[in-house]
Amino acid sequence: MHGFYVWTIGCQMNVAESDTITHALRKRGLQLAPSMDEADLVVLNSCTVREAAEQRVQGQLGLLARRKRQDPDLMVALTGCSVEPDLVAMQQKLPMVDFFFRPGALEHFLSQLEAREVVGLPLVHDPMMSYAQPVCTYLTVMQGCNKFCTYCIVPYRRGRERSRPVAEAVAEVTRLVRRGVKEVTLLGQNIDSYGRDLPVRSHLAELLAAVDAVPGIERVRFMTSHPRDMDQRLVEAVARLPRVCEHVHVAIQSGDDAVLRRMRRGYTGASCVELVGRIRATVANVALSTDVIVGFPGETEEQFQRTLDVVAECEFDKVHSACYSPRQGTVSATWVDDVPQAVKEERQQRLESLQTQIATARNEQLIGSIVEVLVEDTQSARRDLPQWRGRTRTAKLVYLPRAAQDLRGRLVPVRIEKTSPWALQGVPAEPVAIGDPRYPIMVVNGMAESA
Repeated sequence: MHGFYVWTIGCQMNVAESDTITHALRKRGLQLAPSMDEADLVVLNSCTVREAAEQRVQGQLGLLARRKRQDPDLMVALTGCSVEPDLVAMQQKLPMVDFFFRPGALEHFLSQLEAREVVGLPLVHDPMMSYAQPVCTYLTVMQGCNKFCTYCIVPYRRGRERSRPVAEAVAEVTRLVRRGVKEVTLLGQNIDSYGRDLPVRSHLAELLAAVDAVPGIERVRFMTSHPRDMDQRLVEAVARLPRVCEHVHVAIQSGDDAVLRRMRRGYTGASCVELVGRIRATVANVALSTDVIVGFPGETEEQFQRTLDVVAECEFDKVHSACYSPRQGTVSATWVDDVPQAVKEERQQRLESLQTQIATARNEQLIGSIVEVLVEDTQSARRDLPQWRGRTRTAKLVYLPRAAQDLRGRLVPVRIEKTSPWALQGVPAEPVAIGDPRYPIMVVNGMAESA
């Protein structure tokens, strides 16, 4: 029996797709190897959105090529955004790879494995039931993007937008809940466009309502939102649906109108500020996060300052920043990358310093409050201080002392006692007892299931 290992880098969609690949291979009778070195089938789920990620993928391919010279039976598969549409050209460029398949094309990969007699038909039983799911997981509900921003490789590698039907997504969430999942994050490159391509046109608000109604699901999230496509119907769904969390990730990328035009984003800095204000006016106690690209071609100091101004006015709870790096095959890669790397890094540091101040002030307001925490797992910075780790509905990371009872997968009221820009610390607000009807979780064979 073959052993396999899935190596993953990149976004949450890659994490979700790697989980799907793992489930499918186990279902076909393969065993999960404890490490890449012990596997005879290695699947690399790649990313090319940033130069650093692309370099790591190339490094792994180099290591596997050297290993393959010693072990010709080693099989290597490559998926993710590194896989170009011309698979014949990919094979010539990367001869150490045996199988190529584009994101979302798992069946193509499985058919290749069948042809090589690596896997057989799906097993009658479901091996996914034999090991625990994480408490929180991702579910890809759409692939691709129609936006074609000048800096982004995703539309060229993942193709046009393709949504999964609502019923299919709901059935998948139902299966995940039966395996112990309490929180699901619905994923799409531009998830606000969900359903526009379906034969019967749908809307993300409809999908959220359907998933919200799945028995046993405790929390629902979604990402990533595009400022141009996040309409009021969606904002009101976040406010109305009880299990949809008060957290919105909306990627502004820049606060300057000229930079946004060069990025081909289709909105302005002022419209981003208006959207944030509308979300806050509609959704009580909402938390907002965003993405920002620093040092885009042609970005002046004055234009970068406008981005700082927008971030300061919006007061995001979290900002994910990255220095611009050209991606071959995109429009901006044909332009002069004229912002020196040192300037990019200095601007990124200033953005991060501003965001640290904002997050510090926003989190300090929570000291003494009681928040609902979904406990995900344990984490210990020191062996003598094990802690439970979980998140609030607003996606803030919370640590609390390790109690004698197992809190994994449970909703726990936590009084916040200490904060930092990046996390909160607290204690259970009241004793938590196994069997408490407010926390309907029991442990069966090491797996959390609905009571």
